Amino acid sequence: MILQIEREKIVEIGIRMINARLTTGTGGNLSIFNRKENLIAIKPSGVPYQSMRAEDVVVLRPDGEKVDGVLKPSSETKFHLAIYQARQDVDAILHSHQVYATTIACMGIELPAVHYLLAFSGDKVPLAPYATFGTQELSDNILSVLGNYKACLLENHGLITMGASLDEAFDIAESLELVAQIYIQAKSIGEPKILNSEQMNVVIERFKTYGKQDVKEK
Repeated sequence: MILQIEREKIVEIGIRMINARLTTGTGGNLSIFNRKENLIAIKPSGVPYQSMRAEDVVVLRPDGEKVDGVLKPSSETKFHLAIYQARQDVDAILHSHQVYATTIACMGIELPAVHYLLAFSGDKVPLAPYATFGTQELSDNILSVLGNYKACLLENHGLITMGASLDEAFDIAESLELVAQIYIQAKSIGEPKILNSEQMNVVIERFKTYGKQDVKEK
């Protein structure tokens, strides 16, 4: 099976998304770009994560041409392809409808640095203006604000996270859901203190080596 490892990973992370309550039903989508093979594995449209099989996952070329798979690819395929073309550092994308981050998106605001864990995205999570799902307008809106960030809120819609792997994109989505919840709760009490650019730049730099162990040869 073409891109078997990538297709199996999409099934695995899809189940984790449901279990972590980052989405419900068939909502959201995810993809992996194997740049060596120049092929993209992407969730099929409208298929529940619990019943999705590796062979259901669709394989596309970067121009959107289907290479393998019987089902239709995600309705959000356009923005996956657009991000991969614009960002050479991105090999995996996760799109979710997680409650707290989506609540921020429905307020029409960016998620600021209320907690240092936001550094997994950058110094903020930018907000792409609303456009109908699956449209070229939505893709254009995302690219207009994405820059070098690893996450982007979609106004009145949800969240996109991305990274070198789907595991990284999932971890970022989980971390940002916590930050979004903290921000909402802090706003319910008063006006939260926001970390400044200098403070966030220190964290962003430290995150470059976070979790990487120094393994010495015996």
